[in-house]
Amino acid sequence: MAELTEIRESSIADPGPLGLAAFALTTFILSMSNAHLVPKEFSALFVPLGLFYGGMCQVLAGMWEFKKNNTFGATAFTTYGAFWIGLSTTVLLETLNILDFGAFGHEAIGLYLIAFTIFNSYMWIATFRISNALVAVFSSLEITFILLVFAEYGLISSVPGGLFGLITASCAWYASAAGILNPLYGRALLPTGPRGVAKIKNK
Repeated sequence: MAELTEIRESSIADPGPLGLAAFALTTFILSMSNAHLVPKEFSALFVPLGLFYGGMCQVLAGMWEFKKNNTFGATAFTTYGAFWIGLSTTVLLETLNILDFGAFGHEAIGLYLIAFTIFNSYMWIATFRISNALVAVFSSLEITFILLVFAEYGLISSVPGGLFGLITASCAWYASAAGILNPLYGRALLPTGPRGVAKIKNK
């Protein structure tokens, strides 16, 4: 008789709350500076967070989302982890005079933000098939990016973008907290308003 071997796929914990928390905290720290709510000397405080918590931890969360077969989560966390690593590295290299944009430093960062605004736009559209919590995160992030682009090109101050960044961080923390608390309490202690993913029917 042929021997049957049972293969079980190992389950992993939900990496979403970690990715959202890492994004929220790093966004909060940078936005406090952009909103001029802390001394200007605090402006580079986000750099180590961007490299490790907002950066490395989000990339790791993205890799685990691949394991969970969550394309949206994997793409979002990995991309925004790389976003923070890239932005932090740019600031660090500029400080060390290794990278020099000359008189176009703000325009260079503006272009960086424009590129991520394009990415965020179609990810934002995708959230309308996932949950209200993520709609709030990506909607406020979209506005934050646009306002910060305007600020980098000298059209407005960074304060509006900083304030919307704080809203974005709050929404991301809420979604993260929901991912931690709701399973533990066995109910929607923090409602996220799931919208459901459309099923594609084979023709």
